[in-house]
Amino acid sequence: MKTRYWMGCAVLLLSPLAAHATCAPTDFAIMDFKPAVQAARMSLPGELVNHCATAAAAQIRIDIKDASGKVIQTRQAWPAGTSNIAPGDKVTFNLGRMFRPSPEIESFTASVVDVRTW
Repeated sequence: MKTRYWMGCAVLLLSPLAAHATCAPTDFAIMDFKPAVQAARMSLPGELVNHCATAAAAQIRIDIKDASGKVIQTRQAWPAGTSNIAPGDKVTFNLGRMFRPSPEIESFTASVVDVRTW
């Protein structure tokens, strides 16, 4: 009888957590990512948009590749820092300062790699 009581208590306590949907990297989108390289400076601007039903933050990764497709530089960042992005909202970012300009640079990719609620 006591076991059933405690199991019932656990279900009641944990059910709000189960009903609270978690966000996944696929719930975020990187929009208007427009890399540019000048002689001594890089600009990697874009927007991170939250399509999740709840507020959350996302970590993005930018890979810089050479002509053969080999990754020559990579960095990860949280564009919103330790703030959550409300559903449907976006934050702008420019991660150019995190990279070194190089004549080997041929292409860029940006992807969402992690999601967290602060």
